[in-house]
Order: sequence, then C-alpha cells, then structure tokens
Amino acid sequence: MTEPNANDGDEEPGATTPNADDGDGVPDANTPDADEGDEEPDVAADWMDPVDDRILELMRESYIFDPDHIETEGVCRAPHAAYRCRELSKRGLLVKQAIGMYDITELGERYLEGEVDPSDLEPEDE
Repeated sequence: MTEPNANDGDEEPGATTPNADDGDGVPDANTPDADEGDEEPDVAADWMDPVDDRILELMRESYIFDPDHIETEGVCRAPHAAYRCRELSKRGLLVKQAIGMYDITELGERYLEGEVDPSDLEPEDE
C-alpha cells in the first residue's frame, strides 16, 4: 500500500516538494540546500582538517592538553584528535609534551592570529 501524496493537486503524483523537511533536521536529497557531496569543507591548507582550528583554539586553554579532552569538548573523537595533534605537531603548530599530551607553540598562536599561512608549513622529519 502506498501513502497518499501530500500535495494540493498542483503537482504530479509522487512529486517531491522543494525544501521538504521530514523533521529529522537534515535536508532531504531533493532540497536545493542539500550537498552534492563534491564540496570540501573550508580548510586553510590541503593538509589540514576542518577540526584543526578548533583543536588549536582549545590548546590555547591550559586545561586542554590531550585528545581525550578534545573529545570531551565535542570537537571530534579522541582517536581522530590524536591523529590531528600528531599532524599539527609535524607542522610545528603543536609540540608533544609527553605521550598523548600536547601544547600549542608560538607558531600555532601566530597561525590562529592569521599571521601564518599553513600552506607554507612543511612537515618536519620524524
């Protein structure tokens, strides 16, 4: 049995209404606002991840120093945070203090102030 179409008779049966919202808070595939999946999130450099800026901002706060704290703040899951901290460390934006503990560097602070172009940062050899 099929559900009756909820249109007012001006549309073809089975047609979808633009901007239809089924209440889940996610744009439906037929809405003009829905992503086509080909757009990348805005990041400052090809090597960066969308969560990197938020991780660096949290590292400015003295009580945020490890990936578990980043997860607690709701930025991303701890394993991804740990990976991103390692990548940010390779570029000199964070420094590893101990196993799983990081701190922001002067370069990281300058990046957050807009004084450093991250696309110019080369990874350091490990």
